[in-house]
Amino acid sequence: MKLSRLLLVPAVAALAAFSLPAFAQAFTVTDVAGRQVSFDHPVQRAILGEGRMLYSLAAIETENPFAHVVGWRNDLWTTDQKSFDAYVAKFPEAANLPFLGNLTDGTLQTETVVDLHPDVMILPIGNKVAADEIKLEDTLSGIGVKIVYVDFREHILANTVPSLHILGQLFGKEKRADEVAAFWQSKMDAIAKVIADSKPRRPNVFMYRAAGLVECCGTFGPDNFGLMVELAGGHNLGSDFLPGYTGSINPEQVIASNPDVIVVTGSDWTNSPDAKGFVSVGPGTADSAKASREVLASLVQAPAFTGSTAVANGNVHAIWHQFYTSPYQFVAIQEMAKWFHPELFADIDPDATFKEFYDKFLPIPYEPGSWLSLKDGE
Repeated sequence: MKLSRLLLVPAVAALAAFSLPAFAQAFTVTDVAGRQVSFDHPVQRAILGEGRMLYSLAAIETENPFAHVVGWRNDLWTTDQKSFDAYVAKFPEAANLPFLGNLTDGTLQTETVVDLHPDVMILPIGNKVAADEIKLEDTLSGIGVKIVYVDFREHILANTVPSLHILGQLFGKEKRADEVAAFWQSKMDAIAKVIADSKPRRPNVFMYRAAGLVECCGTFGPDNFGLMVELAGGHNLGSDFLPGYTGSINPEQVIASNPDVIVVTGSDWTNSPDAKGFVSVGPGTADSAKASREVLASLVQAPAFTGSTAVANGNVHAIWHQFYTSPYQFVAIQEMAKWFHPELFADIDPDATFKEFYDKFLPIPYEPGSWLSLKDGE
């Protein structure tokens, strides 16, 4: 009896030691759609419903952002080839991950999702309407696959920090997510304080969205880049006409608005169908700045812009489009603040800020090239 008791005690202790951590790993996330989604353990197999979620995930799962990714949409490759190439060079296994279609254009095949046996499919909030229409949640829940929504695009102030925390919970990296979110918040607050204290005159700014990829005159409403303009101390003209975060206005309206500043968004859209005449800016594109500046000059020769105060004064710039779907918005806000109010922000160095973020949080080295001005050297 004594011997059996001696054997039983360590056995029970071992079972408790095994069971408690396993039980403690269960968690529930509240996604940006307000849905509570429960998991028994940190995610082991994930599908990225947008490839550019890598910008955020890499800051959370820095050691290897692909460690738990089993499939992703191909939009990083089509919209930012430089970053795609940099990540694949660092993590060659990423080249073998299957590309999935886009839920919003009907090219996503649920059979492919099922075959990959994911624990979770992480979707941008902009996909929710399409997901609800095809009852994707019901389909996937039947095979044990959860859907979680994040957002780094539609409501950047409300959803960026919660989305970082959601990723931290999913992959068991809550502390890391806290650090990234704190960095983001500190940089956002610093610019906001200068603008609030100084109350500068706000220049009228026209954001030319994805020039060369979409027709003139695509722009932004009161969120996303439109909100970034406001946070940088400008007045976003698109907000006067668009209720949502993105849309188009006609060239005549741009002429009538007579912007003081024009900011074109660009990226490495080499792999995007029908893309031409775009300004290639983004990490790793600094070597092509001269050619990109020439493209920028040709874009603002369009009738919508000729004769504007912005063109007359050479106050024309290009900035990396992908700031609009990443947790790096504070960098874009810093650079635009320098364009809008150079005296107020003379001591701010957005390039150094971006490099600091890369050095602290990302697994690939920083490369400059994320913006340029029509006036050489600005």
